[in-house]
Amino acid sequence: MALGLNTNLLQWYPVYTNPRAEKKAYEALIKKGITTYLPLRKTLKQWSDRKKWVDEPFIKSYLFVHIKPGQQTDVLMTKGIARFIYFAGKVAAMPDRQIDDLKLVLASALDVEVTEEDLQPGERVRIKAGPLKDLNGEVVAYRNQKQLALRFESIGCSVIVYVGASLIERI
Repeated sequence: MALGLNTNLLQWYPVYTNPRAEKKAYEALIKKGITTYLPLRKTLKQWSDRKKWVDEPFIKSYLFVHIKPGQQTDVLMTKGIARFIYFAGKVAAMPDRQIDDLKLVLASALDVEVTEEDLQPGERVRIKAGPLKDLNGEVVAYRNQKQLALRFESIGCSVIVYVGASLIERI
């Protein structure tokens, strides 16, 4: 099989939105018929008179589109979209597995956070039990604790998951 760009292949692409425009950009892309994923998580917000649970973007100013390369202009012409994310001089494409892993992390009841800090690669591990069983990642020292970092290099951030050492194994 020859290596080359298949222009009919649907791929996931991370897209940078204007500040606080993730939900509106998501809705506009859906109206255009573009498969879009906006990872959200519930957060308890405090106002002077009340508290309320709200859905907030898990990764601020990011959403993900599942498109053919030829549809990039249509995405960029959507209100709220700032630009595609580039990695090594090319528009960053993400494997389906990374989107599936992100969905799995958000569906779990684990305490997670996103960091743009450039974490140094550590020992490769697999989670042995729990809602993230069989998920692979790298162990990193972060704030003096051992945690599992799932690296999403194509968008330049890592997802930190607090997992006990007894739940991981070396691979």
